[in-house]
Amino acid sequence: MSRRRRWVVKAGSKMVCDGGPLLLRTWMHQVLQLRKQHNIEVIWVTSGAIASAARRTDFNQAKRTLPQKQALSAIGQPIIMDQYNLALQAEGLLGSQVLLTAGDIRDKARSKNLKSSLNQLLQWNVIPILNENDAVSTDEIQFGDNDSLASQVAIMMNAERLVLLTDVDGLFDADPNRNKKAQLIHYCKTIGRKELALADGKIAGSIGTGGMASKLLAAQKATKEKIITHLVKGDVPQNLLNIAEDRSIGTQIGGRRV
Repeated sequence: MSRRRRWVVKAGSKMVCDGGPLLLRTWMHQVLQLRKQHNIEVIWVTSGAIASAARRTDFNQAKRTLPQKQALSAIGQPIIMDQYNLALQAEGLLGSQVLLTAGDIRDKARSKNLKSSLNQLLQWNVIPILNENDAVSTDEIQFGDNDSLASQVAIMMNAERLVLLTDVDGLFDADPNRNKKAQLIHYCKTIGRKELALADGKIAGSIGTGGMASKLLAAQKATKEKIITHLVKGDVPQNLLNIAEDRSIGTQIGGRRV
């Protein structure tokens, strides 16, 4: 059997929370098809724990203390994992939860153990579902956002591609909310100052912690290690399979232009 290809796919908070069980089911169906049709194994990175808990508890304060964020994460982690497990089981797949802090990747011994664990899970055809362990993270040991986490995991695990599923179609040459003539940028060879200048930074009012800036920084790190990155709207039908079949979708960064 030929060597498996490996992707890291990250789903943003808004997609996870708004899409709910139905969208998660469509994602996991594609994960199964990627394995069957394209010999691609997937490491999944998810956001949404704190946002899910906030919705369940009606704790929607704009400003939260670190202990409040940690407590909400502890509530939200099993909520979103329950949804992923239902989606995985519907496809006959088995999932696993892996909660990380930035120190788990920075520390050589812990990083080596993490890599071994993920490789074993993939060897067993188990889908790793990764998230930052916000319940114990502090400001000093945070990734900052799961875009950065996904990029670092992709590099550590020698992934072929990094796919960032978000609530926009990709990178535009202007803000599409303010400029109706804004055009989607389908391909960037690299991420430099020009591309970073197009980023919106942290979106005011967003339920996530990232924004386009964090995605471009994650893509910049990944492409330096020859990992092709895709910025794709999370609820576009068959988005992952379209990427595997070399169809133009969203914004591709690095690699051969489709």
